[in-house]
Order: sequence, then C-alpha cells, then structure tokens
Amino acid sequence: MEKERKAFQEKLLKEQEERERFEKKISEEASRKAAEEQRLKIREKDLQLDEIRRVNEDLKRKLEQGSQQRQGEVLELDLEEQLRAKFTNDEFVPIPKGVEGADIWQKVKFQGKIVGSILWETKRTKAWSNGWIAKLKDDAGKISASESIIVSQVMPEGSASFDRKDGIWITTYEHAIGICRYVRFLITTVSSIKSSTSQTDEDWGQIRDYMLSDSFKHRMQAHFDGVKALRDGLDAEKRATLLRWKKQESQIEKLDTNTTNFYGELKAIVSNLPEIKGVDAPLLEDGNEEDQETLI
Repeated sequence: MEKERKAFQEKLLKEQEERERFEKKISEEASRKAAEEQRLKIREKDLQLDEIRRVNEDLKRKLEQGSQQRQGEVLELDLEEQLRAKFTNDEFVPIPKGVEGADIWQKVKFQGKIVGSILWETKRTKAWSNGWIAKLKDDAGKISASESIIVSQVMPEGSASFDRKDGIWITTYEHAIGICRYVRFLITTVSSIKSSTSQTDEDWGQIRDYMLSDSFKHRMQAHFDGVKALRDGLDAEKRATLLRWKKQESQIEKLDTNTTNFYGELKAIVSNLPEIKGVDAPLLEDGNEEDQETLI
C-alpha cells in the first residue's frame, strides 16, 4: 500500500514538473511573440516616421522651389511693366518656343520701324553663374536679337552695378532701365548710320567699338555711381527730415498738453475764467442747456 502511494506521489510530482515546464514554455513563447510583435510595431512606426519625414522634406523643397520661381516671376513682371511704361513705342512680344531661358523680348522701334531687339533674362538667386551668359547668348542667336541683357540681384565677381561679358550686358535691377536707354541708343544709332548714305561702314564700326569699349563702360559706371550717390544723399536727407519733424511734433504735443493742463487747473480754481479758443470748449451749446435741464 505504501509502495502504491509513493508511486502515485512520484507520478503527481512528475506531472506537476511537466506542467510547470509546459507553462514556462508557453510563457516564454508568449513573451517572445509579444516582444516580436512590439519590435515589429516599433519598426512600423519608425518606417512611418521616415516616410512622413521624407514627405515633409519633399514638400519643403517644392515650396522653396515654388517660392523662388514666384520671386523670379514677380521680378520679370515688374521689369516688363517698367519697360512698357518707359518705352511706349517699343513692342513686347512673347518668347518663341525653343528659347526657354529668356523672359522678355523687346523689339525696339525708331521712326515707326523696328530697328532691332533686346532679349532680357531676369535672375533672382543668391549666387552668380557664368553659365547664364552662354545660355542667353545661344537664345539670342536663335531669334537674331540685337542685344541681350541679364538682370541679376547678384553681379559677377569684379563687377559693380553693370558690365558686359562675351557680348552680354549684365546689370542690377536698380539700373536696368538706365542700361536699356543706352542699349536702345546703340541700336537706333547703328540703324541711323546704316540707313544714312553719308555715313560709311567705318563710321558705324567706330561708333559701335566706342560704345562697347572699356572707356564707355567707365563713363556709364561713373554716371550710375553719381546717381546712386545723389539717391543715397536724398534718402538720408529724407530720414533726417522725418526724424526732425517727429521730434518737433513731440515737442509741440508736449507744450500743448502742458498748456491744456495748466488752463484746466486754473479753471477749477476760477470758474468764470475767460475761454481760450482751441483750449476750452463747452461740452454743450447754450441752446442745448435747457434740453439737458429738462431731461434731468
């Protein structure tokens, strides 16, 4: 009997150990699966964050590109409006297909006839690129433009407000209209010489060489520098005048306030003090006093 009881206890102990091992195995398996699921979830969230980050970067880049493009379009439209206003006889025509870099095509009219054209390209970037010159020169050749002008916020190294490189005029937006006057004068002068029977090809060549020479460029630079100096002086004078006016206005207001306060204090002491025009004004006209008493 004791032997059977002992065998039964051993069997129970063995079954308990097996059950504990089974439960431990299940628990470890469940923990492993839970850990794996958690790891996959974290990995999924990381992938989602990476995707969101890429989308945000793409959107930011597109917005920046769109902003730069809009800024360039604003500069182009504003320049064309000024050119149309200044040179009302000239024609401004759409850029032909195949000339993708240029922005404005100005056909110069002289004595009722088109005598040449100017191809414009506007740049509103933070750095200068020499590649713009070759590109505009190629575009000008496609439409046989007489002259080409690049208007840029940033000038090439060594250039101030304007320059001419490889047959292309380069200027800032501030001096674009002034450069256009000179270039138009060059085009119309050459046209007049060519159509004149008293002028020879040598005369035309000498004039063109001079207008494209360093001497002429220095004269133009001196002109622009003088205009800039006058404009800077005028702006400084305007600022000084506004500051002076503001100071005087403040002093006048202070004196006026002091006078009003002084009169009010005297009025409180002497009720029948004579009225001073501009300082003391009755709240109600005499004709309205009776109405006020009736309301009271």
